[in-house]
Amino acid sequence: MISADDVVELLDAGCRDRVFPGAVWRIGDVDGASVGGAVGVLDPERPDQPMRDDTVFDVASLTKVLAVWASIGVLTAAEQLVLDRRLDSFWPDVAGYELGQVTAHQLLTHTAGLPLRANLKNLYGTDRAAIRTGVLAEALHRPPGQAVEYTDRAALILGYLAEYLSGEPLDQFVTRRVWAPLGMVSTQFGPLPAGVVERCAPTEFDPEAGARIKGTPHDYSARLLGVCGIAGAFSIAADLGAFLQHMLQASNETTAGFGSDWVSESLTVQTGNLDAERGYFWQPAPVTAPADDVWVHYGFTGTAMWICPTAGRWATLLTNKLYYTREREPLMAIRDQFRSLIFGR
Repeated sequence: MISADDVVELLDAGCRDRVFPGAVWRIGDVDGASVGGAVGVLDPERPDQPMRDDTVFDVASLTKVLAVWASIGVLTAAEQLVLDRRLDSFWPDVAGYELGQVTAHQLLTHTAGLPLRANLKNLYGTDRAAIRTGVLAEALHRPPGQAVEYTDRAALILGYLAEYLSGEPLDQFVTRRVWAPLGMVSTQFGPLPAGVVERCAPTEFDPEAGARIKGTPHDYSARLLGVCGIAGAFSIAADLGAFLQHMLQASNETTAGFGSDWVSESLTVQTGNLDAERGYFWQPAPVTAPADDVWVHYGFTGTAMWICPTAGRWATLLTNKLYYTREREPLMAIRDQFRSLIFGR
């Protein structure tokens, strides 16, 4: 039995200890949200503004799941994409480049051998077309399939691939095929319209602007590219709940363009005997038994979502911990305790 009081006590302590100014949480199952709430404030400099259930968060890397993973799932279900085909066998833009030998499966599992995270501006300048060409033409870091190495480039490339196969910009395609059908009306790429910025949780202080980042993606690459697979989406707890609920329902419903095969494959270890087990963009939550029971995806700004098909349960925890620090701890400890309260492991 989930104790909402225990969750509130945990998150209140996080606010008092300045792990984050505030948090919004929600837990549910195949039928929707069952319990949730909000603690703390939107901005410590404005203590009169409490965190609310409908607070908008920069979800950072959750964009990789909400936009890219979902779009690739739609394209795979529609048989427009075969995950184990070399990219250069159907995508002219990578013909002649080392990236051409990579498969979508390897990109989804971070086993493609891509260069690790790098500053796009320093490498390719600020022109969006030049950045795209540079990323696709970049030599591999190692041969594909040898190791699991997380890099933002995987989501960026898959976002470009989704645009090529769909013939639409990533934001338009995912909105039409996933977000709108699921009623995720508060999910969109930034920068946010002025009317929405007021209920957006601020993140890090920007010395150049002389103010905290609010309503604009914290991730520099997302700001530079406008819309991309790395980051840049904003959302609320209710929308993430609708997304996770659909994942549990997907065996019976295909309103968002992907069904049970895509979900079950994504939440199954796809990296064989390689270190660092992963599914498709999802990873097993730490300290779980069995290893593929609870699956998680984290966002750098302080966001997270979990799903456990065996228990038929999902959860999301949204914070703006980046207001205080870039350090992973102590938020990771709170996330682990939150997961234990919700899933019992």
